[in-house]
Amino acid sequence: MLGRSSLSRSGSFRPENLGQNALAMIGNLCFTLFVLGVLIFTIIAATYQPEDPLFHPSTKITNFLVSTSNATFQSDNTVTRTGEDFMASNQTVFADFLNITDVSVPAIASTIAECEGDFDKPIDCTDPDIFHLMMTYAIEQFKDIHFYRFGKPVPGSNTSTCDMAWRFRPKEGKTAAFYKDYRRFVITRNDNCNFTVTGVGEYHTGVNARKRKKNQKGFEKNRQKKAETTAASLPVFGEDVNDTLPVVESEGSFSRGKYLIYSGGGDRCKSMNQYLWSFLCALGEAQYLNRTLVMDLTLCLSSIYASSNQDEEGKDFRFYFDFEHLKESASVLDQNQFWDDWSKWQKKDKLNLHLVEDFRVTPMKLSEVKDSLIMRKFGSVEPDNYWYRVCEGETESVIQRPWHLIWKSKRLMDIVSEIASKMNWDFDSVHVERGEKAKNTQLWPNLATDTSPESLISSLRDKIEDGRNLYIATNEPDTSFFDPLKDKYTTHFLDDYKVLWDENSEWYAETTKLNGGNPVEFDGYMRVSVDTEVFLRGKKQIETFNDLTSDCKDGINTCRAST
Repeated sequence: MLGRSSLSRSGSFRPENLGQNALAMIGNLCFTLFVLGVLIFTIIAATYQPEDPLFHPSTKITNFLVSTSNATFQSDNTVTRTGEDFMASNQTVFADFLNITDVSVPAIASTIAECEGDFDKPIDCTDPDIFHLMMTYAIEQFKDIHFYRFGKPVPGSNTSTCDMAWRFRPKEGKTAAFYKDYRRFVITRNDNCNFTVTGVGEYHTGVNARKRKKNQKGFEKNRQKKAETTAASLPVFGEDVNDTLPVVESEGSFSRGKYLIYSGGGDRCKSMNQYLWSFLCALGEAQYLNRTLVMDLTLCLSSIYASSNQDEEGKDFRFYFDFEHLKESASVLDQNQFWDDWSKWQKKDKLNLHLVEDFRVTPMKLSEVKDSLIMRKFGSVEPDNYWYRVCEGETESVIQRPWHLIWKSKRLMDIVSEIASKMNWDFDSVHVERGEKAKNTQLWPNLATDTSPESLISSLRDKIEDGRNLYIATNEPDTSFFDPLKDKYTTHFLDDYKVLWDENSEWYAETTKLNGGNPVEFDGYMRVSVDTEVFLRGKKQIETFNDLTSDCKDGINTCRAST
C-alpha cells in the first residue's frame, strides 16, 4: 500500500499533470478570495453608517441642494431650499409695476364754498380721489418697493382713516414672489377743502382691507392640467393661509379613488433635507401612478434643530411648509382621515390593498396594479429602509420629484416680510457663523479672529456704506458681541423681532390652533429658516466663508470640495 500511495503521489507531479494542477490551484485561490470579499462586504454593509444622510446622493440632489449664491447656509443643520427658491425672479416681468405717473391727480376744490358743511363729515374711502391720494402717498413713501396692484380702500377704525391693501415686490428682490401688505392711512381735510394723508401705519395695520379666504371643502382628485397651472404660479406672502385638511365628501368618491401610502422606514427624525428628498420621491411616484398620496402630517424634528438636543415627535408639516399650495396642486390626503374612511368602507366596497415590502419593486412594475391602495412598507435596516431608495437606479429617469409643489410655510415667510418691512426693504445683510466652528482652531484656524467685531468693521468698510441698516444673521448667542458695529451701522438681529412669534403674535395664535390648542415652540429650524430668508432679502449679502474669512466652510483643505 505504501508503494502504491507513493506512486500515486509521485504520479500527480508528472510533467503532463502540472498544467491541470496549476489551474486547480488558481481556481481554489480565486474562490477563496471571492468568499473573503463577500465576507468583508457583508461586514461593511452591516456596520457602515454614511456621514451624509442622503446615502449615495444622485447628481440631481447634489445640484439642487448646493447653492452658489447661498453657500454659507448650505448644510444639514440649516434651512433646506424649496421649490420657490428655484423660480427665476424674472417670472414676474409680465406684471408691470405702477409709477407715480400712472395715478390720476386728485381733484382740487376751486372754492371754499364747494365743500362748505363737509368738514365734519366722515372720510369717504370709496371716493376715487381718496383712492388716488392714498396710492400716490404709498408710492412716494415706500421708495424701495415696486407696486403691482392696489386694492380698493375701505373704512378704517374711525371716520378719518381708510385701510388699503397692495401687492408688491422689493425693487432689488432676488426671489420670484409677491408680497401683500395692508395699511391704515390717516386722512385729514385742509382749510382749503383738499385732503391730505398725514400718516400711515406699520406693516399689516390696515386689517379691514385684509381679504380673507373662504374655507375650502371637499376633495379634488389631482389633474395634470391643474398641476401644470399651479407649477407656473408664484407664492404670495401676507395673505390668509387656508391649510385645512382635505376630506373625501362621500363614500362613492372615496371608493373610486386610488391611493399610495409609504409606511415605516428610517427617514424619520433625520435632517429636513433628507425628509424632503424622501417625501418628494413618494409624491413623485403617486403622480406617476395617478394615485392620491396618503401622507403623515406629523413630523419628527431632528435633534440638530431642537433646543432640547433630542429628537422631537409630533411636529406638524404645516409649521414648516405650505400645505395650502400642496393640496391645491397635488392629490394628497391626511393618513388619519384616510384610515378612518378606509375602516368604514373597505369591507363594504371590497377595497383591496397591495403590499410592497421591497424598495427594488419599481413604480413601473406597479403601474398595472388595480387595487385601491398600494402600501410600501419599509423595514428597520438602514439605509435600505429610506424612502428615496425607491427613486434610485432605473427609476431615477422615470420619476420626477415635483419640487415646485413644496414651498416654505407662509406663516414663517410672513415673519420674514414683516422684518424686512420694518427696515423698509432697504438694508444690507451679513452672515456671521461662529459657534463650535470658531472654537475649533484646528479645522478653522482663522474663523474666530476673522469674525471678531474689529475684523468685521475692517471687512465691511469697503462693502457696506456707513449708516446703513445692517441685518446680522448669526449663530452667536450673545448679540452684544457685535455692539462695536453700532458706531457705523444700524444693526438688526432676529431676536430684535421676537414679538412676531411671542404669545401675543398672529403666528403664535395660528400655530396653537393647528396644534390642537397647545402652544408651539419657535424651534431651531424655524429660526434659521427666517434668519436665512431675511438675509437673502438684503440688497448686499456678505457671507462668512465667501467674504469674511479664508477658512474653508467644511474645515481646512476642503474649499475646493465645498464649492
